[in-house]
Amino acid sequence: MNEKKKQFKPFISMDTVMSEATTVSVGLGILFAVIFAASNVYLGLKTGITIAAAIPAAILGTGVLKAVFKKNSILEANLVASVAAVGESLAGGIIFTLPAIIIWGHDLSMLSIAIITILGGLIGILFVVPFREYLIVEEHGILLFPESVAAYEILVNANKGGEGFKTVLKGLGMGGIFKFLSGGLGLWSEGPTWVIAKLGTAFGFNAVASLLGVGFIVGTGVAILMFSGALLAWFGFIPLIKFIGAGASSPIFPATKLISEMSAIEIWSNYIRYIGAGGVAAGGFISLAKSAPAIIGSFKEAIKGLKAEKTTHKMERQHIDTPLTYVGAGAIGVFLIVWLLPLSTGIPKVGMIVSFLVIFFSFFFGVVSARMTGIMGASNNPVSGMTIASLLVIASVIKLSGVDPELGKIMAIISAGLVCIAIATSGGVAQSLKHTYLVGGTPKKIEWAMFAGLIVSAFAAGGVVLMLHKAFGLGSVDVPAPQAGLMRMLSEGVMTGDIPWTLVIIGIVIGIIINFLGLPILPIALGLYLPIHLSSAILTGALVRSFVEKKFLSNVKEQKGRIEKGILLCSGLGAGDALIGILLAVFITLGKDLSVFGAKFGAITTNSTVGFIIFIALATWIYTQVISGKGSNEELSE
Repeated sequence: MNEKKKQFKPFISMDTVMSEATTVSVGLGILFAVIFAASNVYLGLKTGITIAAAIPAAILGTGVLKAVFKKNSILEANLVASVAAVGESLAGGIIFTLPAIIIWGHDLSMLSIAIITILGGLIGILFVVPFREYLIVEEHGILLFPESVAAYEILVNANKGGEGFKTVLKGLGMGGIFKFLSGGLGLWSEGPTWVIAKLGTAFGFNAVASLLGVGFIVGTGVAILMFSGALLAWFGFIPLIKFIGAGASSPIFPATKLISEMSAIEIWSNYIRYIGAGGVAAGGFISLAKSAPAIIGSFKEAIKGLKAEKTTHKMERQHIDTPLTYVGAGAIGVFLIVWLLPLSTGIPKVGMIVSFLVIFFSFFFGVVSARMTGIMGASNNPVSGMTIASLLVIASVIKLSGVDPELGKIMAIISAGLVCIAIATSGGVAQSLKHTYLVGGTPKKIEWAMFAGLIVSAFAAGGVVLMLHKAFGLGSVDVPAPQAGLMRMLSEGVMTGDIPWTLVIIGIVIGIIINFLGLPILPIALGLYLPIHLSSAILTGALVRSFVEKKFLSNVKEQKGRIEKGILLCSGLGAGDALIGILLAVFITLGKDLSVFGAKFGAITTNSTVGFIIFIALATWIYTQVISGKGSNEELSE
């Protein structure tokens, strides 16, 4: 292993002097961290899915550095991509937990969200530092870090051409325009829906650009599974509930309305989403159980690597880290803040034992997250399972302490939120530090720049959460916040028991059956949990990718290049949709409705067929853009 390590030479040699942490690169990284944090909070709360930031940030960073600042430093571009990625990581941690507090009706300020995010993100970054040398350097060639290698290849190739930058910008522009015309001016329906009266159900699409982009990125494998879950819910359970419950003379818990008077979306909201939550919880636990040997092994290996005698290195930039004294001081500081200070107005301090559990789970699962990223990539990291396990233990300890259940469930979510953000951040940081090692950058500079990006983007993410709640209402059809809804149910289940356990248990049983069939539980359960409009839109984007793959089936290299081009285009599409969506939320928050201007131009929002046709037209545009011109590989290798 040491021999392999000695043979490794980074892209930029240690003898080469090159700018890295400059005012421009750090500032640009922070800007992209804010953009990707805000856009992923929007996408995550709306769809339950986030878009990885490292690759589009590498393209955009390289493009802006070259086009605007006339810089050609790959180390600066790497720093931009690394800082941008921390924005996406913390967004993933936030959307899993903290919106649950707002859904309960508690006032959570932007400052509170930012403080919780900064504390969780800080220990998420710090706990990777002691293990960086082992995970990144000692295990080089053993831990593959697949997404880090992809980001490294993009950084190297992006240095040779600017077409990828143009592709991302093209998607960004189209996504923004589409959102402004539909969601802003209201020229056509964003939610074409058709009621199927004979079955007592409905079918429709969320006709938004970001979902097409997400579908293209995840592909047909995940999209078909999600849609299968949605079909089971909307063409299985909803008609069944409507048929059996039509004669009920009183509301059936948890609903407060007669089933005979409910629409399909009301039946989904009152009954189906609890079944879906049970399925998602089962998926999280089964995933955690299956990963348990790897998790324990990863932790043991990481600790062994920390204790092992390190090979002495000449203090080249590749081996300069944040001092371990800072790591210890940071962990102690976070522990004392969580223990001694209330993290939200009206919520008491969580106490010493819970504070210790926050640090313990953040450390244990943070180390596991960093190593699992090396095995399977950050996108496949089982963050949900680790967060659920942490939440259940923390909620149980809080309940045993005798705290009022209403306050206790919020304390549990805040504590689990700290852990979740730390876990998500640790995986993202390990990924960034790996492509920094491959490129030949300085870990300490990356870590410190990520601290800066974390602080600024935490406030931006908090602001977006609150704006979306004020504009649409978290937990609504427009912003369902699926993962936070699940955490809310689990916390309530432990603290108060006031949830329809029968429905949740049905979902758990369905999850177990899906596992016995050898199918992935989480995508199917997520399809059950989310409205069918989301799954159908995501499937549409996935089908576009499938058509592209089939067109270039005879040329694998060309096919790969076209798919990479499509991913860049759709990453931009999602970001453009999200950014304009956030801007529209600002207008709605200020009491300004832009759709009144659209009405003057003859808005057609009531016609679902027209909205669907325009949505398909956008899907066709994506297809034609991807198959025309050159593929990504060709563009970047010239």
